[in-house]
Amino acid sequence: MMDPLEGYRSRLADLDARLARARSHPEVLLARASGLLAGRAGCRVGEAHAYLVRLAAERRRPVEELAAELLAAMEGMPPAGEPALAATVEAALPTLPTPPGPLGHLAPPPPEPPPSRQAWVESVRQVLGALPDRHVLLLPLHDAAGRVTDYVLAAASPSVEDLSGRRGTELTGRRMSEIYPTVVNGPIWDAWLRTLRDGRPREVGPVPYASTAERAPADILLTVRVWPVGGGLLNSWVRHDEETRLAERVAHTERLGNLGWGEWDLVTGKVIWSEGLYQIYERDPAAGPLPREETEAMVLPDDVPLRRQAAEAFGRGETVDMTHRIQVAGRVKHVRMVVDAVRDLAGSPVKVYGIVQDVTARETGRLRLDEVEAQLREHRRILAAEHELAGRLQQIVLPVPDEPIDLPGLRVAIRYLPAEQASRVGGDWYHAAPAGDGVLLAVGDVAGHGIEAAAAMAQLRHAMAALSVTTTDDPGELLTALNRLLFAGHVAGHPAGPSRGRVPVTATAVVARYEPATGRLVWARAGHPAPLLARAGVTVELDPPPGPLLGAFPDASYPTTVTPLGPRDVLLLYTDGLVEQRRRTLDEGLVPVLAVLNRITAEPTPHPLADLLGLLDHANPHDDTCILAARRLGPDEGGQLPGGAW
Repeated sequence: MMDPLEGYRSRLADLDARLARARSHPEVLLARASGLLAGRAGCRVGEAHAYLVRLAAERRRPVEELAAELLAAMEGMPPAGEPALAATVEAALPTLPTPPGPLGHLAPPPPEPPPSRQAWVESVRQVLGALPDRHVLLLPLHDAAGRVTDYVLAAASPSVEDLSGRRGTELTGRRMSEIYPTVVNGPIWDAWLRTLRDGRPREVGPVPYASTAERAPADILLTVRVWPVGGGLLNSWVRHDEETRLAERVAHTERLGNLGWGEWDLVTGKVIWSEGLYQIYERDPAAGPLPREETEAMVLPDDVPLRRQAAEAFGRGETVDMTHRIQVAGRVKHVRMVVDAVRDLAGSPVKVYGIVQDVTARETGRLRLDEVEAQLREHRRILAAEHELAGRLQQIVLPVPDEPIDLPGLRVAIRYLPAEQASRVGGDWYHAAPAGDGVLLAVGDVAGHGIEAAAAMAQLRHAMAALSVTTTDDPGELLTALNRLLFAGHVAGHPAGPSRGRVPVTATAVVARYEPATGRLVWARAGHPAPLLARAGVTVELDPPPGPLLGAFPDASYPTTVTPLGPRDVLLLYTDGLVEQRRRTLDEGLVPVLAVLNRITAEPTPHPLADLLGLLDHANPHDDTCILAARRLGPDEGGQLPGGAW
């Protein structure tokens, strides 16, 4: 017969086991933690419950795990009076990160976040400022029950601009329901809520967006991507009508640069050619891309070894950049081909990307330059012949416009003052042309004199023009590329390598990109005199960023700096022949130039640039001089002025 006491103990143990299982149930754990937290904080249990659920989602932790840890920490703590819930949790669980916001978000939010949150938001703003794409940081607002009622746009990338033309700084601090009311309770709004709840990134779209902005397109399709960040959401989007415009811009770039691109999927065998590539190979797009065997058969026999070397370099995992000749429809074309690949873990290519540029005109010009150089060597002792050929060389390499150049937001004038002796023809050059959404300006000087310096100047100038169209318009990156070309011996026709006795070629340059939309001048320099900026009768030499000579160091870098240009400001880029004279220092040579700029900008005239270049006509007779003057157009100006005023 069983002992009654033993039976009681058995039932008690069973009851304890059931109770333990019940106490460990997720809902029970959450209820116990909510009640204990509410008692310590002096608030309603519902408020504590909502806070813990939201905190678990923000920390990306299971709510029962957070509740169990909170219970274990708080059951051994003395009563804390009536502190705020967030402070209670922080005291109980010091190993947890600081909550992204005060528990006061259970009630209507304060006008400004606390200092800790403000510092976090400021850090996010700095990160977004370095990102090229459009991103915004959204912070949720909650009601007393913990439900999300709205979002505040707390930070935005500099490139963000909405359909009303408002930039990121104008949108920061405003509620989404105020600035974009049609988003409320739509699919994008729903995606934000779900990401806050489960902490998972997601993508929604394409979805239609009804804009309230004037002059906005009637039908806009958006694809929105959302990531959880701290207690907020990182949001980015793609406008599909903008993708269409970007495709048109790429096609326009292909036409301007005689470019084309192609993709070769080595797994599926699929080949894609752009419209520009079909034009280079003069093939009907309806016929599809040329087979590989046919494109290789177009290569001239003399260039087959070059093609074979490029194939071997590609097999070693290198990016290929080669220029060779092909025969298309009975004509010879010079094409530059840049090829890279996506490779598997073993290094084998799985997808090949290529850009092809028709550089026939450039190569023809180079051949013409070679011919001119040969004629100069042949007639070196005949001064008259040297003068004639030097003039021809200048027209081929560096045509100087007689009239000003009207570019977006700028009026530019150039003057080239050659040395008095033909044998002293130098390597001074300039560049002024639209680039992307701005204007690219440059002035440079190759060290030394003679035909080799002029040839190096021509190649540097053409290389920068090509890079600005095909690669980048950033001044620092352009100077970095020119430096590598010069150091590697690909400029001026010198054979590379010390074994052939190559004489190192160096050069100086200053490159600037003017942004009409902002009035900013972003510029960098390579051992060149800094530009002069004249405003209302006061001229200053801009504070130059560091930057060594081109061709001096293989891994030199060229940081950029930013200078704002005001309406009717005059910017002067020049080579050292303008201020360098025998028997006087550079500072002494700069004095008369500053005086001319001060006088021209202090008393506006109908033809300020013409007057300026007319006064700067006395330079170093022993060296070439190149002067580029640019004036920012005022709001009431634009286009060609009547009577040729510039």
